[in-house]
Amino acid sequence: MSYIEVSMQIAPFSEESAEIVMATVEELGFESFTVEEPFLKGYIKKEDFSAHHLKCMLSFFDRTSGFKVDWSANLVQDENWNKVWESNFEPIVIDNECTIKASFHKGLPLTRYNITIEPRMAFGTGHHQTTELMVKWLFKIGEWRAAQTGAKEKHLRGLQVLDMGTGTGILAILAAKMGAVRAVHAIDVDIAAVNSAKENVWKNRMHRATTILYGDASLIQASKYDLILANINRNILLDDMATYARGLRSTEEVSFSRRVKSRKKSAEVALAASESDRAIMSTPAEGDSSNFTGGLLVVSGFYVEDIPMLKAEAEKNGLRYIAEMSKDGWAAVCFEK
Repeated sequence: MSYIEVSMQIAPFSEESAEIVMATVEELGFESFTVEEPFLKGYIKKEDFSAHHLKCMLSFFDRTSGFKVDWSANLVQDENWNKVWESNFEPIVIDNECTIKASFHKGLPLTRYNITIEPRMAFGTGHHQTTELMVKWLFKIGEWRAAQTGAKEKHLRGLQVLDMGTGTGILAILAAKMGAVRAVHAIDVDIAAVNSAKENVWKNRMHRATTILYGDASLIQASKYDLILANINRNILLDDMATYARGLRSTEEVSFSRRVKSRKKSAEVALAASESDRAIMSTPAEGDSSNFTGGLLVVSGFYVEDIPMLKAEAEKNGLRYIAEMSKDGWAAVCFEK
């Protein structure tokens, strides 16, 4: 199958303008996008591509927005595309505990969690800072959970987990491997991403522990989840925050087996962030994060300067700020219901 690669040059470029363009043109049939400043690159099947429709849609920005979009299109043959992503996709190791790799990577040292994916058309291969931050948050919540239950190793046992905007399924697979209640639910609005995630959960033998669904936040059931992961983008997170909040179990609804009773214990599970990652985590002075008893929401896909906006919307919907992590200007924030 052949694809068309459309390179859209945005001037002046910003992440927000790239998101606006992406949201505008994706209805034309684009299966995935990558951002390579100042370009937004989209990939669409050759038979679905219409230069006329794309030109009409992009001309809208010249008239009504504060930026301009110039574009060009190139045919990418199947065999050439495979060579491109194989040559560009390097394995990634997070905290020496999780390795994310493709099936063609051989001879890598084993970590506790090993995830093999077929990235296909670039849905969340684990190289983006926000994916890494979300993995770190799963490990941190696993530490809190271990402290609650008296376990020696971090885990997610007893937690019902939802991965919203799952992409390749990395976070859902990791949550399942960490012992989350079966089945971990994973949702995406892109059918190509859903198919990719389904392939990857089978490849990692987590198909019995996960359920991949095609749809949006309207699929979220009320008071269902102990942990919701949403690595999407700022605008969607703001729009869907109320739905995420309703989907979380409240303090009264969550039944965890143990609480940590000692401040000393909670201090022992505080984040030891890597200076090389420039990751930070802050908790409210009165907070005891390992004592969480309500459902948790972890969101990412936005910049550090966007945190106040996300925090205000979360608090408006009954969520309490717990802590944040950041890397290279990107952020991931945890809230509790």
